[in-house]
Amino acid sequence: MSVESFDPNSQVVTVSPAALAHFRRQLSSAQGKSVRLSVKKSGCTGFMYAIDLVEQGSASDLHYQLDEQVELLVDSNSLEVLSGTQIDLVREGVNQQIKFINPNVKDECGCGESFSVN
Repeated sequence: MSVESFDPNSQVVTVSPAALAHFRRQLSSAQGKSVRLSVKKSGCTGFMYAIDLVEQGSASDLHYQLDEQVELLVDSNSLEVLSGTQIDLVREGVNQQIKFINPNVKDECGCGESFSVN
């Protein structure tokens, strides 16, 4: 048996290859240099995800260099809600959208815009 301690600086969020390619395309045609992920209080169930293309993040953001072109910034105030989240890009028919697979979500609103956590 081994004992491990929680490292808050280990990668909290993972990004699929499809989502990474999407972020790379978005950054190549936008003003931002990084992708910033946070959660905001909103909607009927509590929180919503916010993805922004930014020149620079907050001083307290966690920085993950996903490849040479894409840096992911994660809001440190959102860590408890985001821990373990996977970001994917899914295609449904002719549409595609970013999907968050978050093990902390216990309930989502009917429209899919907001969620609550354990």
